[in-house]
Amino acid sequence: MSNPDPLYIGNEMAAYDRKDRAYYDKFTDEQRKSFSTYLMLKYGANVSGSADMQAYYLMATNERVNKNFFDLGKHPKLQWLACTSVSPGMGNQFHYWLKGKKKEGDNKSQKFLAKLYPTMKSDEIELMAKINDKRDIADMARNLGFDDKSIKAEL
Repeated sequence: MSNPDPLYIGNEMAAYDRKDRAYYDKFTDEQRKSFSTYLMLKYGANVSGSADMQAYYLMATNERVNKNFFDLGKHPKLQWLACTSVSPGMGNQFHYWLKGKKKEGDNKSQKFLAKLYPTMKSDEIELMAKINDKRDIADMARNLGFDDKSIKAEL
């Protein structure tokens, strides 16, 4: 039995696959606030089925939706319309959530680098932690005026 509430992932993905461009317009203001186009991006890229179908959805989602998705953050209807362009119109597919890869890395070094360089973005901090060992990070901290005792406590 299908859920009558349009804000149910099964209903949303069915509208996604049938290219229902008017689906978003049917929402109440309250439903629009709750609707997540980000979920459409995450679920939409992953389907069960043939390898060709899986590859198509992934590539089409990356090309048509993912590239500028966050630039359109203030325009959820436009994000929805971009999502509806992905389906090849071959009926409903089973879409699933693909959990992101767990971040690896030296969390102590990253946390300390974030203290040293508070204006840096997280991906820059992660890269810096990857390319520098603890001795290099300690040298950076000393150059910024940290004493050895506080450096040792942080790293």
